[in-house]
Amino acid sequence: MGRLSRAIAVLSISAVAVRAAQAPQPLKLASPIEMPDVKGRIDHLATDAASGRVFVAALGNDSVEVVDGHSGRWLRRLVGFQEPQGIAFAVDARIIAVANGGSGNLTLVDAADYHVVKTVPLGGDADNVRYDAAARRFYVGYGSGAIAAVGIDGQRLANVKLAGHPESFQLEKSGARIFVNVPDAGHIAVLDRSTMKVLATWPVTEAGANYPMALDEASHRLFVGCRRPATVLVYDTTSGKHVGSAPIVGDTDDLFYDAARKRLYVVGGEGFVDVLQQDDPDHLTRLARLPSASGARTALYVPEQGRLYLAVPQRGPQRSEIRLFDAQK
Repeated sequence: MGRLSRAIAVLSISAVAVRAAQAPQPLKLASPIEMPDVKGRIDHLATDAASGRVFVAALGNDSVEVVDGHSGRWLRRLVGFQEPQGIAFAVDARIIAVANGGSGNLTLVDAADYHVVKTVPLGGDADNVRYDAAARRFYVGYGSGAIAAVGIDGQRLANVKLAGHPESFQLEKSGARIFVNVPDAGHIAVLDRSTMKVLATWPVTEAGANYPMALDEASHRLFVGCRRPATVLVYDTTSGKHVGSAPIVGDTDDLFYDAARKRLYVVGGEGFVDVLQQDDPDHLTRLARLPSASGARTALYVPEQGRLYLAVPQRGPQRSEIRLFDAQK
């Protein structure tokens, strides 16, 4: 290759690199919200979309932090919890439900003045919480293997035993099923929430440590995040079969499906956020891997805002904060 040809080749490669660097990212970082004096691990988040408040389970701080997603401000700290892990918001009842891993209780808090409405004993390691607005009940995973149904008044309504501690689970909106990650048992448990019985178990054999989960109900697809190796598995919810997979960031504890953009947002403690594009129901392609922070493995995606709230724990000089990512077209 002559000198002129080599120069042209270098310029061509440089132009490609510049275009790649200038290409718009699928998530745009906005100003973070600092949470003062929050120490230790941060677990899950919930939102009151109407007010813009985001409720943050600060597990290592034994508190729930309240931030304003609209103004980008920290509002206040709620105390009296014991290792808060899961959290959910009942928009119709204006109730915040907090699962305490330390005490095993579910604490129901009034969202107007933040007083405790009811404390519901469940069992050790109360963890993920989901709210079923149609049935007006919370579902809470806890202990060595169970999910409890709790009414908005704090009454325990039903219980179903599982083969191990439940991690993330998702509720169907068009049906009565609950899909539950049970990593200790190496499967996904499928429950009927009207009868609170196990309908089926789907083996997870292509990877291990299946913790986070997201649901694409329109395409009948379930996304299961695994840590060993770092992989997202795709399941067909009509057959229970594994139909696809893609590599992801390590140490994930939350992932979310953006139905409007057909994307999957995967957050991992390795220090990145992966954005995967759904090419078709069974195939995902990585659009971007965005740097975040070490240990930042939980988040919340709010479809009404098109915004991802990423929880960043305090580590060394890194302050505890919520980083805001706005989804781009």
